Amino acid sequence: MIKEDTFTIKRIRFDEHYLPSENTRLTTNFANLARGESRQANLRNVLKMIDNRFNDLAHWDNPKRDRYAVELEIISFDMDISFKNNKETFPLIEILKTTIIDKINNKRIEGIVGNNFSSYVRDYDFSVLLPEYNKDRKDFSKPDNFGDLHGNLFKTVISSDSYKRNFSKAPVICLSVSGNRTYHKTDNEHPVLGVEYQQRDLSLTDQYFAKMGMQVRYFMPARSVAPLAFYFFGDLLSDYTTLELISTISTMESFQKIYRPEIYNANSAASDCYQPSLKHQDYSITRIVYDREERSQLAITQGRFTEERFIKPYQDILEQWSASYAV
Repeated sequence: MIKEDTFTIKRIRFDEHYLPSENTRLTTNFANLARGESRQANLRNVLKMIDNRFNDLAHWDNPKRDRYAVELEIISFDMDISFKNNKETFPLIEILKTTIIDKINNKRIEGIVGNNFSSYVRDYDFSVLLPEYNKDRKDFSKPDNFGDLHGNLFKTVISSDSYKRNFSKAPVICLSVSGNRTYHKTDNEHPVLGVEYQQRDLSLTDQYFAKMGMQVRYFMPARSVAPLAFYFFGDLLSDYTTLELISTISTMESFQKIYRPEIYNANSAASDCYQPSLKHQDYSITRIVYDREERSQLAITQGRFTEERFIKPYQDILEQWSASYAV
């Protein structure tokens, strides 16, 4: 069965020299950015965007806005499978770790682990299972156990000795807000995260992350144009330092400007009552080449791979384990 010592951690430095390995999860945005003629310029430009935004937010004792730099590592969790007399490794999830470089004090400061989130099983759930479940239905719905297996696998990773040996704090994952929900500005304002937004109904992604044990809050940092969704365990506002939070904001806001410029590189800021839309036309394009259509198609490919290599061969074992885990 699946135990806490089932997972192996791999680290890959994400810098201007990054090359995706042959067995990386191709749907990661990192791999998409790091291919083609513009690969090195893409990587160099996005890293500069992150550093600039970090220094913009960490402006105290930083008159030239050049005190800090952010280093990134892609953290992969592989799962060792030893069911039904088989022994193989399955790539489960990828997250991103930040490290902050203080160039004045010549110090390396731990950032937040999480940030971006990529998952084979999530690709299967959203790109294979959900479309097939709704193929002949008039009204969209989801299976009763949608996200249960993925959520239990994720919680097992986070509680594993492998995770605890490598990371001192629980992950924070920062994603785009949903295009089919309306967000309302509140009077609550955090000095780093910015103005808080709220919405009445959790999106499908919010519900999926709840199965992973994570809460969600939405904040729009200073000089941002749209709120970000922060998924976390514990207390987001007190469990992490100012610089840790800035490392996540600067990293994921920069990526979102590339992935979803209609929302995060819009030419006007979110209103008090805000509904994001990828059909919004008044936005600017970054100089970074990103193939959104390719990523969408590869998500389906990876979802099918997961179905064939992980779900179908071990479905009975996985379902039994997940049910017992919940109990």
